[in-house]
Amino acid sequence: MKKKIAVVTGGAGFLGSHLCDRLLADGCRVIAADNLITGSLRNIAHLRKNKNFEFIKKDVCRPWTITGKVDYVLHFASPASPVDYLRHPLATLKVGSQGTEHCLKLAQLKKARFLVASTSEIYGDPLEHPQKESYWGHVNSIGPRSVYDEAKRFAEALTMAYHRSYDVNTAIVRIFNTYGPRMQVNDGRVVPNFIDQALHNQPLTIYGDGQQTRSFCYYSDLIDGIVRLLYSNLHQPVNIGNPKEFTILEFANMVLKFSGAHSKLVYRDLPVDDPKQRCPDITLAKKHLQWQPKVSLQQGLQETLAWFKANCCDEK
Repeated sequence: MKKKIAVVTGGAGFLGSHLCDRLLADGCRVIAADNLITGSLRNIAHLRKNKNFEFIKKDVCRPWTITGKVDYVLHFASPASPVDYLRHPLATLKVGSQGTEHCLKLAQLKKARFLVASTSEIYGDPLEHPQKESYWGHVNSIGPRSVYDEAKRFAEALTMAYHRSYDVNTAIVRIFNTYGPRMQVNDGRVVPNFIDQALHNQPLTIYGDGQQTRSFCYYSDLIDGIVRLLYSNLHQPVNIGNPKEFTILEFANMVLKFSGAHSKLVYRDLPVDDPKQRCPDITLAKKHLQWQPKVSLQQGLQETLAWFKANCCDEK
């Protein structure tokens, strides 16, 4: 039986590299494409000698193709943290628009299953809680975060247009807060921020009063949900995330407990358009994918702390 061929854009990124690991473990041949704006070759260094893995440095915002058969195209290329997409606003918009279309065209040409990585950010600062896939969102289209939010909303619209107009076999995953090994130490998101500050005995920076909530999904759970969606026949957007909520203050105290740090908490103003609540309704994933998260925040956080200690403790 011939191996399935999977193309993963953003394959040297945090989630993209873990996705490559999983697809290889599932018996696929994997081609990872990345322009390395935010990805790192360190994330895939362990795969470079694998005969079923290939890396190509590629800007998917320009037309491109792959020689031979392709079964899956997974579009994960994009700056994903506020630090990165505010540093690269035009690149973020382009990879969500031009990049998505070029990947859709590749899937159309190869008659491949196409899966695009969307985000809970398409819900904005939500007025519905928890957020169902049917919720249209509460988004500021011209705010500082809009380059990411609107890029992903456009990517979803373009994906559905290709599905309806050209019968491309598409899927959309809406990813909620995810954490784990291979996150960038200077990512700017709360998990690496708190871990890095705690490991360096620096004050933990809390924005706002710390009562805003997040739901934290460990990377292995998320990747399992994504792959189940890839192998399914679903076309509508599906939330993948952990519905168990924690306040930022609760999470800060958990980081201090497991790291053994004695850092103080310092408070700063809440960034513009920062959501007060973020929690997925995962009814669709449970029903159609038989998926729900298994790793507790306590377990995942300890594993993530161990990885940061081993790999990033001296990195600034």
